[in-house]
Amino acid sequence: MRTVLCLVMTCAALTVRPALAQPRPLQAALADSRVETAIADVDAHTAWTADLLARLAAIISPSGHEKQRADAVAAAMREIGLQRVTVDTAPNAIGVIPGRSGRAIVFVSTLDDLGPVAEFQKAAGHAPHVDGTRVVGPGTNTSSTTAAMLAAARALVAAGIMPEHDLIFAAVAQEETGMLGMKQLYETYKTRAIAFVDVLGDGRTISYGALTIHWWKAVGSGPAGHSLNGGVPNVNQGIGRAVDRILQLPQRPDERTVINVAMLQSGAVFNHKPESGWFSIDIRSLDPAKVGAIETDVRKILAVVTMETTIAFTLKPVQMTPGGQIPGARQSALVTASEAIARHLGLAPALNDTGSSNMNVAIAGGTPAIGIGGERGGARAEAGEFADIAAMIRAAKHIVLLAATTGTR
Repeated sequence: MRTVLCLVMTCAALTVRPALAQPRPLQAALADSRVETAIADVDAHTAWTADLLARLAAIISPSGHEKQRADAVAAAMREIGLQRVTVDTAPNAIGVIPGRSGRAIVFVSTLDDLGPVAEFQKAAGHAPHVDGTRVVGPGTNTSSTTAAMLAAARALVAAGIMPEHDLIFAAVAQEETGMLGMKQLYETYKTRAIAFVDVLGDGRTISYGALTIHWWKAVGSGPAGHSLNGGVPNVNQGIGRAVDRILQLPQRPDERTVINVAMLQSGAVFNHKPESGWFSIDIRSLDPAKVGAIETDVRKILAVVTMETTIAFTLKPVQMTPGGQIPGARQSALVTASEAIARHLGLAPALNDTGSSNMNVAIAGGTPAIGIGGERGGARAEAGEFADIAAMIRAAKHIVLLAATTGTR
């Protein structure tokens, strides 16, 4: 089957890649003594996992500067026995449990932190640390997914589980700045990956479709001068007229097709006409084609406003998050297995087709992917950030059981 996904300004036909075939039922996996050993190993190494998280979170790792944390993750991968461990140019840290089929299931976590975290890390005065049921300190919340992924990988190796498909574990860079690490990882594995699993939490939520989100900066320019030179043409007139018309374009919030203008910026003093100004445009939809259609309408509006006011506009892309929907994803083996695992772990998973994370890259490329989400802790990107240890251990068990079902026949 073919799915047409419109990304940025062009449309490309993408082949939906094969889904999982004949995965092992959850009950069969739970009856396997090696799987039982792996789950017990996760519990037995709770302190190890919490200490690992504290070490990783102590490394300052804003988006685009993840190399030191990537190297630390790669060292942990080698320590627990993963094979073919590498740090690529993204830098993504990647390790493998080899299978027999030549295909792969790729588990993904995020290496980089939100922007404010680095400043909080510098100001903290002490490293992240274990405090009862939490790991406390800036950087702990996001990195708990990497610690959970490594705890699962450690348990699978220690239990001697021999998967049908390669199990790839990848901590990827630059999620916050365009998913660049995931895009590089996808190019590496897209021809043989059966599925990608984006580890975002313990499985309280499961995303199986991806929201297309495009962020633009509309920059206007015109003649500058003192107020005494006359009020028009004026950049702000063009911006105001354009924003008003763009926000009147048809929207369908019930279908997640929306347009938002959040930021407007121009002049600095009362008695001056600015030479330039800009406003943001956030366009999102479950259907990538609708995003492309809205962008076409936006360009038409800007062209008309230019004719009316002589204010010239340029659209500059800021961040393009790809998305799409894979037919039958909700009923797929990947989604139903993850749903069953979440219930086994005592959760009541909420499923949705509106994912917005590294998984989007795979889905936009036609490869099945899910995001297993949920609360990881609290105060993310704040001074009091923390990770919940019990949630991290549940996430690790979810990964073990997904590997034991979807990765093994």
